[in-house]
This record gives sequence, structure tokens and C-alpha cells, in this order.
Amino acid sequence: MEANGRATALPSTVSQTVGPYFHIGLSWMFSDRVADAGVEGRPIAIQGRLLDGDRQPVPDALIEVWQADANGKYAHPDDEQERRVTPGFRGYARVPTNDEGAFRFMTIKPGRVPAPGGGVQAPHIVVAIFMRGLLRHLTTRIYFADESTNNADPVLQRVPAARWGTLLARSLPGDADVFEWNIVLQGADETVFFDL
Repeated sequence: MEANGRATALPSTVSQTVGPYFHIGLSWMFSDRVADAGVEGRPIAIQGRLLDGDRQPVPDALIEVWQADANGKYAHPDDEQERRVTPGFRGYARVPTNDEGAFRFMTIKPGRVPAPGGGVQAPHIVVAIFMRGLLRHLTTRIYFADESTNNADPVLQRVPAARWGTLLARSLPGDADVFEWNIVLQGADETVFFDL
């Protein structure tokens, strides 16, 4: 651009690496159900909030979850176990966060799955978080606070015990089938995230 016959530089603007486009461009992909109603297994709901390092809500993010069915079988071709996936079980869901950073999805409690190298993992749900400003999504897991097999899970064993709480969903008082689990992006209560 030229002003008074001289070239001038334009100031840099803040770049946005991703979004906020989730509610605009991806709404057709949203699904808050991992399985159809009536699918074999214990039906549960998981709800929570996505919070930044100042404990402020993160709106317009996308929470994607993947899990095995109640028998420990993934609805994915890479799962080579010799058992059938439960009919009506999709194995994943994608939910947006609202203006308060809240999300909720319906599922069934997952079964235990084989661990790489042998053994068995505790019931868990894999979570991917997509939001503005991230070049790569974040990956974590949801475990269940009332699950006795957590102590033998090979992934949890690699997490310092003091940080387990960031991965544990807890049932709400008076409703054992609704679990609360929050995601904190930074700070003292930062959720444990995994490199894949």
C-alpha cells in the first residue's frame, strides 16, 4: 500500500488457527449419543465443563469421545477381537460446548479392553478436544471413580497418583448414572493430556 508516494507496512493481525467455526460448520456432525437407547449395557450420562487456566468457560469447542461397548469391543475395524459389536452401538459422539463451556453426552459404561502388550485396561472413554487456537487437538481419557480396576490400568499407572483426580468422572449425589467430569486446560487442576 502506498501513502503519499511511500510504501507502508500493514500491522500484523492476530491469527486464529482454528475457528470459532464449530457451531457454524460442523453442526451436522454433532451427536450426543454413543449408542442408541436400549443398547445392552448400563446407560449413563457424562456432563461437565471445559475451562481455561483462569477457570473461565471455553465456548464453541468440540468434544469428541470414543469408547468400547459394554463387552469391551470397539466399533472400529482395527479391533480384531473375535466378538461382534453390540447392535445399535456407534462407539463415538461429538458434542459442542455452549456459552458456559458445558457439554453432555449419553452412552453406556464401557467394558474393559485389551492393553497393548498384554493385560487389560480399566473401563475408560478416549476424549479429543478441538478448540480455537489449537494447532493439534488435545487427547485425554475419562475413567470412573467407582471402578475397582483402575489400580491395575497400565495407562493410569503412568500418571502420578496426585493427578488421577483430573481423569476420574464421579457420579452425582442422588443419581449414580450421571457422571460429572470437567476439563481444565491449564493451572493447578490441569487435566492430564496424553501425547499420541
